[in-house]
Amino acid sequence: MKKRILWLSSAFLISGLTYAQVMTPPPSYAENQTNKLDIYRAEAERINNLVHTKLDLKFDYAKEHVLGEAWVTLKPHFYSTSKVTLDAKAMLIHEVALLNGTAKKKLNYKYDDLQLVIDLDKEYKKDQEYTLYIKYTARPNEVKQEGSAAINDAKGVYFINAKGERPNYPTQIWTQGETESSSCWFPTIDKTNQKTSQEITLTYPDKYVSLSNGTMKSSKKNSDGTKTDYWKFDKKHAPYLFFFGIGDYAVINDKWKNINVDYYVEPAYKDVAKQIFGNTPEMIQFFSDKLNYPYPWDKYAQMTAREYVSGAMENTTASLFHDGVQQKAGQLVDENTAEYVIAHELFHHWFGDLVTAESWGNLTVNESFANYSEYLWFEHKYGKEKADEHRYNEMFGYKQGDGPTKNLVRVHYNSREDMFDGVSYNKGGLILHMLRNFLGDDAFFKGLNKYLKDNEYGKAEATQLRLALEEVSGRDLNWFFNQWYYENGHPKLTVVSDYLPSNKKVKVVVRQDASKLFEFPFAIDIVENGKTTRQQVWVPKQAETTFEFTSNQKPEVIIPNADQVLLADIDDKKPVEDFIAQYKAGKGNYATRLLAIEAMANAQATNPKAADALVNALNDSFDGLRIYAINKLDTASKTIIDKASSKLKQLASNDPKTLVQAAALNALNDTSIYDASIFEKASKSPSFSVQGAALTGILKNNPSKINELTAHVDDEVIKGSSDLAIALLPTWIKNNQFDKANLISESAAMYEFVKFQDPEKGKVAEQAFNWIMNNDTADATAEIAKTYSRYYPYLKEQNPQAGQAIKMMAEKALQIKTNAAKTIKSASIAKQVEQLQDAINKMK
Repeated sequence: MKKRILWLSSAFLISGLTYAQVMTPPPSYAENQTNKLDIYRAEAERINNLVHTKLDLKFDYAKEHVLGEAWVTLKPHFYSTSKVTLDAKAMLIHEVALLNGTAKKKLNYKYDDLQLVIDLDKEYKKDQEYTLYIKYTARPNEVKQEGSAAINDAKGVYFINAKGERPNYPTQIWTQGETESSSCWFPTIDKTNQKTSQEITLTYPDKYVSLSNGTMKSSKKNSDGTKTDYWKFDKKHAPYLFFFGIGDYAVINDKWKNINVDYYVEPAYKDVAKQIFGNTPEMIQFFSDKLNYPYPWDKYAQMTAREYVSGAMENTTASLFHDGVQQKAGQLVDENTAEYVIAHELFHHWFGDLVTAESWGNLTVNESFANYSEYLWFEHKYGKEKADEHRYNEMFGYKQGDGPTKNLVRVHYNSREDMFDGVSYNKGGLILHMLRNFLGDDAFFKGLNKYLKDNEYGKAEATQLRLALEEVSGRDLNWFFNQWYYENGHPKLTVVSDYLPSNKKVKVVVRQDASKLFEFPFAIDIVENGKTTRQQVWVPKQAETTFEFTSNQKPEVIIPNADQVLLADIDDKKPVEDFIAQYKAGKGNYATRLLAIEAMANAQATNPKAADALVNALNDSFDGLRIYAINKLDTASKTIIDKASSKLKQLASNDPKTLVQAAALNALNDTSIYDASIFEKASKSPSFSVQGAALTGILKNNPSKINELTAHVDDEVIKGSSDLAIALLPTWIKNNQFDKANLISESAAMYEFVKFQDPEKGKVAEQAFNWIMNNDTADATAEIAKTYSRYYPYLKEQNPQAGQAIKMMAEKALQIKTNAAKTIKSASIAKQVEQLQDAINKMK
């Protein structure tokens, strides 16, 4: 799974039982502990094992129910047993029976709305299979378990616009099984250490199409306007990876070798589907080659979903993505923002689907690898600097919040949902990069191959990863796993360097924060006469370590963590002049140059050399650093802008990367410099980001052109430019342009956060918020309510003040909309009140 964390404002976010059965305390024991962090989260005990699951599903769209029949084949794991417990949440159980051929034998059972405890007809011995038949109704809206910051709902199956009440909105049904929500739509043993093959039969309106795991074996139309699809998947995978999706989709066919690769998108995106997903066959080939393990499944499909509860999900052979991956051509000109998550979910088909974490505490063997696949793909496709840019951003994400206080492997946590965080994802990927660099590519990837082959179609934990890498490399890795997997944090270093002319020695002192000591390999670059010499040293677990190296003269610069591999906080004690030299020496190394640009930017107001060097960085060979340098310019300083204006105009007009053009235009928008010819030309760019930046500048300097310039602008241009949206809001509100309500809601939803960053813009956003709440704006209100529900869990955890602000906005929205409903009598506005109340209820 890829999380979809919605960042708002950095200011807020910095923030008779058998012997086997009595060995495990009952669930009530664990749940009644005062402090859930005291609970040891063991791997789930396997009393019975799933063998095969067959489902026949029909749907009541009006009630949002799944009408199901399940045939579940199981066998005792080791000890004989006469009972079986299945997870089945919020269901109506109509029949439970044992199958003997075609005959059914009714069985006694107890059901508490969470688990179905069934008395079997006899005691079954190890590996003695039996098949249960269960007829049931799944009621997802009755599910009590809650979502989290990463997966913001947990009812398993989702009916989107099921009654068709939103005429311009798609009707869909899709499932989300992780963590333990598949048991909201079929009875199973909903644990990661269970594996089962499957068959699913889906009956649904003929106007839609379906997707599920495995391959479709048949599809037939029925006389009542429905059709029935039969999907079969012979290989075994975990229950949380079961999936089906139904809706109005265009299906675009592709291939990898003899395997079907399909893309399910809303019809409006049919023509750009291959621009979004089209690198998938190359990704499959690349990952298969890199791991020396060919893609292990019989097909691969990718589907989008409205109102998805996270970022994306690696359902085996059928990944599901939030609808934001659907981009228009004008967005794809800039970049495919979905590419990293496409790689992420695909790589899960080895790490997570083929070999599955034995427990949520070992989630790292799923998510850390999927996270690192993003780096591997960018490195392969676009080069090391693009990959390092992505890795640097991942490192920043890990260091926010309480990430540095958590172990990568955890057996103590409040909720299994807590595992889906910047440690399991970001830090885990960073640690794998360190491990790869320590072992070397050959040993690292051969070790991964061994891990996959040793545990294929089964389960594993971090220890098995260590053993596989040790077996291949011949190196003991306990020191590495003990401090990076089973402990928390990262080194906090101060590095001081000096040159001793008396003995021609460079002296480098590495000091660690004594509260937590690490040992690690460390790269130090010494640059002398433009030539770089790399020194590889080992920093032991001690508070201070001194290294000395021979140098004929004082180096231009000494660069610690020169390969930028070590995950650490490093206070590099050297003057800005040395950072200017570091920038020059950092060719090909993204983070080395970025750190130099940051130092130069911090000194631009007082150091002319730093200012000149920062402006020179606008010429950087890597577009990501050109953008970074642009954004670091002090546009309020006449001195800086006088130095940079010519280059900014050049970048705005001619840079080969449209995102650089847009950044340059936005920088010019922050100044009094305006060249109408540049902005008029840019407003006709195929790039939405360039259009947005250009139109913002034109309207700032010539407001009378607002109607002429924005009459035919794509909505996505406005969504992508907050400044442009704010400029247009007053006119739309004044004219009561209800056709723009959804665009107005983009800025209105979070008016308090906009106000915090810019009070004047905040006033406009609040005006938009009040307009939406005082009018019958069904889609806009629905989106705002969903935004509050999605943001709140994360903000509550990371920054209570921000969480309280979200709740306050939701309560204010409800109050205004409730008052509006007294004068605007319609079912639509009554529904909006209900949606806002539901969002507030989820915040309790």
